[in-house]
Amino acid sequence: MPDQQNSVPRPLRVVAAVSWRIVAVAAALYLLGHVVGFLAPVVVPLAIALLLAALLAPAVSFLVRHRVPRGLAVTLVIIGGLAVFGGLLTFVVSTFVSGLPELRTQLSRSVETISDWLTNGPLHLRDDQLRRFFDNIVTSVAGSQSDLTTGALNTALTIGEVLGQTLLIIFSLIFLLYDGPGIWAFLLRGVPTGHRTRIDVAGRRGLAALVSYVRATIAVATVDAVGIGIGMLILDVPLAFPLAALVFLGAFVPIIGAVVAGGAAVLIALVANGPVTALILLGVVIAVQQLEGHVLQPLLLGRAVRLHPLAVVLMISAGVVTAGITGALLAVPLLAVLNSGIRSLRSEADEHVKPEDVHTSQPEESAPDEPGIDRHDD
Repeated sequence: MPDQQNSVPRPLRVVAAVSWRIVAVAAALYLLGHVVGFLAPVVVPLAIALLLAALLAPAVSFLVRHRVPRGLAVTLVIIGGLAVFGGLLTFVVSTFVSGLPELRTQLSRSVETISDWLTNGPLHLRDDQLRRFFDNIVTSVAGSQSDLTTGALNTALTIGEVLGQTLLIIFSLIFLLYDGPGIWAFLLRGVPTGHRTRIDVAGRRGLAALVSYVRATIAVATVDAVGIGIGMLILDVPLAFPLAALVFLGAFVPIIGAVVAGGAAVLIALVANGPVTALILLGVVIAVQQLEGHVLQPLLLGRAVRLHPLAVVLMISAGVVTAGITGALLAVPLLAVLNSGIRSLRSEADEHVKPEDVHTSQPEESAPDEPGIDRHDD
């Protein structure tokens, strides 16, 4: 047997050993992804509830510190959150509906302007060519109405599933806010005793990173929405408030979401107000994005969730491929939690940290930097 091993070149043995380990890890990840995909109706609401718990937990802690019973504090925070979300959604929808007639009028004027330029401009198209072009557009839209109807029917069939997942989110959120430490202590019982403290510290570090990420994202989204919204109001772009709300929601998908939302605002400005206004608004969007990327994110996110842009883009792309918009929304928080937890497990300083000394309101600072994951400031 030793002679047979010596007959195989050492590089080939190393490659074979690494290869089967890679295959084993890939198979485990594939199996895990398959299980998570099968349980997506449960996993996704639980993940959303965890994000909301990271957002609302500081408010609950504030009320508890001021001698409000924890059950009452959880009830007040959840009711207040639902009221704010419902009011904001109602305002956005009503503003969008009321602004549609104005947008339709300006769109008609823009179409007339474009038609006049195509006819009398350098292209010198004939009226019958334009008429045929617009007739094809109308025919395409009419032909797609059946698809839209089918999609609407399919959407109606999933209303029950959406309502069930919403109730699961609220139910999970209540217990996470009311008894989050107890749930975490129960999960730690499955960890071997010798490693329980390290896993506890790493988990608390990950939760701190999640809280920091949610807070920073809300702050960045607010600045994006206010900055771009003020620009649209000054430029008299229609549907400024709904578009600002779209920018706010898009900021929760880092890099990609803000670009898409800003592009939608610029497109509407181009259609409704012309190319000059669209170019000015594009400059406003770029300026706000530069402020976000070079000032707000490094200042607010902190070391625990400071992720390299390439890692963010790749994680969002993987999330879109595997779970669509929901995957894009949850990809970066998952990466932030894993990044902070793994760094804590590899940190020698955290070996002597007590779990109760880890504050989830502050990101950890002791873990070493990992090249390729953390974003290093110039």
